[in-house]
Amino acid sequence: MEAPRGGGNAQASTRRRRRQICICMVSDFFFPSLGGIETHIYHLSQCLIQRGYKVVAITHYTDGRHGVRYLSNGLKVYYLPFVPVHDNATLPTFFSFFPLIRNILLRERADIVHGHQATSPLAHEASLVARALGMHVVYTDHSLFGFADMACIHLNKVLRFVLHDLDACICVSHTHRENFVLRAGVPPSRVYVINNAVDASTLVPDPSKRPKPPEIRVVVLSRLTYRKGIDLLVTVIPPICKKLPNVNFVIGGYGPKRIILEEMREKHRLQDRVELIGAVSHDKVCALLQSGHIFLNTSLTESFCIAIVGELPRTPTRRFQRAEDGCDSAAVRFRHTRLLSGS
Repeated sequence: MEAPRGGGNAQASTRRRRRQICICMVSDFFFPSLGGIETHIYHLSQCLIQRGYKVVAITHYTDGRHGVRYLSNGLKVYYLPFVPVHDNATLPTFFSFFPLIRNILLRERADIVHGHQATSPLAHEASLVARALGMHVVYTDHSLFGFADMACIHLNKVLRFVLHDLDACICVSHTHRENFVLRAGVPPSRVYVINNAVDASTLVPDPSKRPKPPEIRVVVLSRLTYRKGIDLLVTVIPPICKKLPNVNFVIGGYGPKRIILEEMREKHRLQDRVELIGAVSHDKVCALLQSGHIFLNTSLTESFCIAIVGELPRTPTRRFQRAEDGCDSAAVRFRHTRLLSGS
């Protein structure tokens, strides 16, 4: 029996009409705010779009942005009308977002909901809504947390409540995975490790932009919050400047701890040696890193610092050694004193 004409074309047309898989990224931390999580979500979304997926992002209202916006390559972003209350996170209610998130997920026909960061109530509530709608849910944790202080105890209880029936959880390092399994009570078989990464081609060293010897410039780039170790930074800068007169600091970032940096600078009269440049846009990060000899990170809860990953392509790792237990409070100690002496 002769096959019907056009059968092959019909099958090809059906394949072309096959619906794209829709992935919904949800977090309180997204552009235009600046940070490692924001950058991670944006670049992950762009890579998924390039692989043929449809990606939608959901975050809260910020800096006059509300409603629906479109970013590069058609990334659709919903800025919900909820104002952050502390550290750029919305008020945790577990129910107030339900109608709005439900409408968005159904309108976009989401297949997978991907929440980011333990301190994002919006991500947790979206996970609960997605499970109620029968969608697949993935969660990525970005930071280490302890077990002793009251804030971490409450946060760990929330994680156990929200993540008990998720399809998969992602951590950014093996140490982070061990910490997360203990905190959230998630079976290790459902927790995967996917390390952070950067495009090294966009971070090229340029020694000509560094100050001439004997000046040594130390670059710090992070949010100015307690978890980023700004209190530690305030403690170590004065003795370093006193002992090493050729060392200067350039600190980029914004946050509530900026005030103590300004107080430290005024108290020790370091206005000409400690420069606070405020928030740094993503397109200017490379130029800032190129202008320094040393990159310093003092974070207390970093599981896989994306800023250090970005710095590795342009920094000789032989110059640094990880601080061991019992060492001085400085985050990094130098093997080669010639670097500090300018020789």
